[in-house]
Amino acid sequence: MKFDYLFRNVTVIDGSGGAEYRADVAIQGDHIAEISPAISGEALQEIDGAGRVLAPGFIDVHTHDDINVIRMPEYLPKISQGITTVIVGNCGISAATATMKGSVPDPMNLLGDVEHFVYPTVAAYAEAVEEARPAINVGTLIGHTALRNNHMDDLFRTATEEEISGMRKQLRQALEQGALGLSTGLAYASAFQSSTEEVMALAEELAAQKGIYTTHLRSEFEPILEALDEAFRIGRHGKVPVVVSHHKCAGAKNWGRTVETLKLFDNVRQQQDVSCDCYPYSASSSTLDIKQITDEFDIIITWSEPHPEVAGQSLKQIAQSWSMTLVEAGKLLMPAGAIYYNMDEQDVRRVLSYPVTMVGSDGLPNDPMPHPRLWGAFPRVLGHYSRDEKLFPLTVAVHKMTGMSAARFQLPKRGLVKCGYYADLVMFDPETVRDVASFSDPQQPAAGIEAVMVNGVMSYDRDKQVIGRAGRFLRR
Repeated sequence: MKFDYLFRNVTVIDGSGGAEYRADVAIQGDHIAEISPAISGEALQEIDGAGRVLAPGFIDVHTHDDINVIRMPEYLPKISQGITTVIVGNCGISAATATMKGSVPDPMNLLGDVEHFVYPTVAAYAEAVEEARPAINVGTLIGHTALRNNHMDDLFRTATEEEISGMRKQLRQALEQGALGLSTGLAYASAFQSSTEEVMALAEELAAQKGIYTTHLRSEFEPILEALDEAFRIGRHGKVPVVVSHHKCAGAKNWGRTVETLKLFDNVRQQQDVSCDCYPYSASSSTLDIKQITDEFDIIITWSEPHPEVAGQSLKQIAQSWSMTLVEAGKLLMPAGAIYYNMDEQDVRRVLSYPVTMVGSDGLPNDPMPHPRLWGAFPRVLGHYSRDEKLFPLTVAVHKMTGMSAARFQLPKRGLVKCGYYADLVMFDPETVRDVASFSDPQQPAAGIEAVMVNGVMSYDRDKQVIGRAGRFLRR
């Protein structure tokens, strides 16, 4: 038999968390056709993988790439990391199902401007993804804030029963069309006034469709245990799995408290299905939020609509040069984006190495000066945390990016190097793989990623070029 591709002599880390092994791996069409110590068949293209790891393509479970995968289908920031699938629609904000009446509310504006919100249903969004044919696969959650914006005239209050009923109906339709679940961003002002009961009512729609509930907690600061308790109660009420987005203990007064939060996870996991995702950095990035302005840690302004000239400066510098307080300066800069140095490195390590933590980049692709996680999150886990810091073995690192994520988000036949599975694969050099993107120069492709295949199509090579686009819309 003549295969399309044959990877010879690779070290297979199959995504299951099990031991690595040496093998040949053959690809036919969009599937993995054979895995064997030595394959005798021929192939149209043979790849010598001696000294290289072949792993499942990485699954970025936490992204805000909703509109960018359509507008920039080559999507270099992600495929250059070995990512073959992104989950969009996180933190309560999704392009799918969102319709804008006027200006785009914060934080929906992270995704794009009014003219970009043109996907009133999941079917319309899926069609746009398929038509754009991005380099990577795309699955979507439905954002709670997007639903609120569709059905409410004022986001700064709790929804009425009638509004909740309208949101439920729209969520049900979205799930029927293949959405993966519901996401919330309860920390943001546009969702903060929603009651726990409002979210519980929406969560009731998930179980019948086997959907998932992901949440940017109501607080990642001092009230974090109460916020986690709320998330777990919503999951219990809806009888659905819960994923806590970008789990962290933010704010200097909160540092070290992942000892407490992970103990709560341990206890709750005995009764219900809960997990989290994490990005491998001790700084976060979002829109500038007055509530988060403090002098306890550095805040760097990445963009500002009224004052674009200050991008890259710290809020402290700006406030000093304007002779005003941090909050006064913050108000003049808004709407704006910011990087907050609000986490403790030990907390990041604790969460990252926790057994049910997946990796998600949470990068903001429209930021003119993005957080380096947009380009570097996955190779940073492989290189810095696994190889250099020995936080966990490479097999564990890969599992957190592949098999665990595919199982959690119910992506059939993805996330493992296994016969009959889709040929979403990444080949990398375990000695040299690392993140190159930095805070001062964030738009840099990773080192050591040598080949990325999506649905059997070679899509990225060691010249750091996108050479194929075979991404698909993934329905639950």
